[in-house]
Amino acid sequence: MRIALLAGLALIAAPMLEGQSLASRIDRVKDGTVRLSFPAREGVCGNGRGNISTYSRDSRGEWEHDCESGPVRLVIDRAGGRSTALRAYVGGQWRGTATQDLGAVDAKEASDWLFGLAGRNEGASEDAIFPATLAEGVETWPGLLRIARNDRVSQKTRRNAIFWLGQAAGEAATKGLDSIVQDDNGDREVRESAIFALSQRPREEGIPALIRVARNSHDPKLRKTALFWLGQSEAPEAVALFEEILTEN
Repeated sequence: MRIALLAGLALIAAPMLEGQSLASRIDRVKDGTVRLSFPAREGVCGNGRGNISTYSRDSRGEWEHDCESGPVRLVIDRAGGRSTALRAYVGGQWRGTATQDLGAVDAKEASDWLFGLAGRNEGASEDAIFPATLAEGVETWPGLLRIARNDRVSQKTRRNAIFWLGQAAGEAATKGLDSIVQDDNGDREVRESAIFALSQRPREEGIPALIRVARNSHDPKLRKTALFWLGQSEAPEAVALFEEILTEN
């Protein structure tokens, strides 16, 4: 009878837990480990042991990547009701047990939770950015931009956000990076990270933004940094700017 009662309670509890937000389900574990998985976006693969990479589709069918395309697996260490550490894997199989195994969760909800964690300055915050960018079907640049502009989070977290913003976002995010660089009241290290991220964008997006920095920034070091990356680009517009600067002096 006791076993039957426990089984009945478990059946009742399961749908109740599923109806709760991901954040509340994680917060239920005050001390221990939580694990979950969610679908990875196209082009992400891993070997299940922490090695995560990206690949492009082979249009000619001449090769096949030798790592698994998902899912993304997260392990969250909890202590005192806070997330103290986070580990991300792609592919593979779970081993052992966790205090709470949440199974497969919605990719957007997982990404939103990770961005929320990144903004809370908990122990695991600095490791939350990268897995947040791996979620299937999620436009991540708004979350990345929000973290990049949040001066209450650690510099490392902001630099991580800016790096992935530069890698993953398109023209809209490039405008956001430009605004970070042009903010004269912003942290110089963060602004230098934004300049680097601009240098990694497609030429038609990054070069005009770097030229604006080189022309308009009030910080000589930031202008010099922008000119350095323009020099690496070999873009005709950059050469024209160099000529303009040198002939004026």
